Amino acid sequence: MKKARQNQNWISLAFVWAGALVSIPSLLLGGTLVAGMSLGMTLLTALIGYALVVVIMVFQGIQSTDLGQPTVKVAEQVFGTKGSQTVISGLIMIGCLGWFGIQANVCGEAFVSFLKVFGVAIPTSLSSLLWGLIMVTTAIYGIRVIRYLTYIAVPYLVIVCLYGLYQALTTVSISELVSYQPSSTLSLGTGLTVTLGSFAIGAVIAGDYSQYSPRRQDVVKAAIFGVIPAGVLMIGVGAVLTIVYHNANISGVFSKIGSPAVGVLALVLGTWKVNVINAFSGGIALNNVFNVPAKYHRLTTFLVGLVGTVLAILGIMNYFTPAMNILGAMIPPIAGVMSAAYWVTHHGNQNEWGLFKGVRWSGLAAWGLGATVATVPVIMSLIPGIAHPQINPLTGIVLSFLGYLIFQRFEASTTSNAAQKQDEI
Repeated sequence: MKKARQNQNWISLAFVWAGALVSIPSLLLGGTLVAGMSLGMTLLTALIGYALVVVIMVFQGIQSTDLGQPTVKVAEQVFGTKGSQTVISGLIMIGCLGWFGIQANVCGEAFVSFLKVFGVAIPTSLSSLLWGLIMVTTAIYGIRVIRYLTYIAVPYLVIVCLYGLYQALTTVSISELVSYQPSSTLSLGTGLTVTLGSFAIGAVIAGDYSQYSPRRQDVVKAAIFGVIPAGVLMIGVGAVLTIVYHNANISGVFSKIGSPAVGVLALVLGTWKVNVINAFSGGIALNNVFNVPAKYHRLTTFLVGLVGTVLAILGIMNYFTPAMNILGAMIPPIAGVMSAAYWVTHHGNQNEWGLFKGVRWSGLAAWGLGATVATVPVIMSLIPGIAHPQINPLTGIVLSFLGYLIFQRFEASTTSNAAQKQDEI
């Protein structure tokens, strides 16, 4: 396999990862958490949740830095070429499609609200279609455009959010925010699951961007200084704005920050630059699922964005929280399996990594174990009236990690016995 050109410094990588978090879904997440938690507990959940995300990103990202390959290619060693193509790449592709749809939906709604100020009314579906096509057209130009768009969007969105925070704090006192109590209750475990789910795909596919970095330490610094500050800041801003304006509709809240044009531009840039990343990574995953040559990545990127746009037209935004809960349970166990294989079985030595053709049942079984245990309670919680156990979001990762070490030993023993019998014959 051709190795990526590795000339990316850690600041550039940190900007890409921070840019993925300086986004509208992060603000929505803040509103979701504070609807069931105090402000202090919301910030604590954000800090713990993104610290866990950073750990996953470091272990995942370094693998791709060592090998100069994206996540789905690195995964071929532990899941096999067919296993990586069908299951892992499929999950990543579906997640990116869903995220693209959510972002395009938010952008479409914001643009509709903006046009209403001037007496122009268009359907949200048409607006979502328009912006979805603009976003995916940009995405086909790859990592360079992602960086440029991030350099513009991130500072602007941060400035608008900080101004909105300042504006909000002039209407309420700090003591009122501290004493705020939600009308419903959200447990820490559920909050962490939602937080992990909001960036589960980003953590697992960290290698898609760290493959361009030459040193392991670049990944560590980029994750710590790019993810935690940006993530906690955005959740905090989203929570405060929700408390102050008594409205979890970020489009409506942003229209009150400065002028409508200022707020809408922030929403458009924020969703745009994240959707470029969603389409780019989704295109890589789609290439792998259907074994499409890398030279057609622009085409597959466009297809991911097109399908995501259709989801936006259908109103996928209405399923934001359930989608994040399920993704937060199913996707992180992938990192558990890959970390066990690379860091324990192969001792973090890139020279011991090798392509495994076909399907590697030990990797898929380990992922299936962790994903099932983590996901079933989440699905049960979506059905009214059904009691369900509370599962810590790390449970799936730990089970997959340990499961692989056990299944891999059994697989190696079985293979060795089969080879020995063949020699005897």
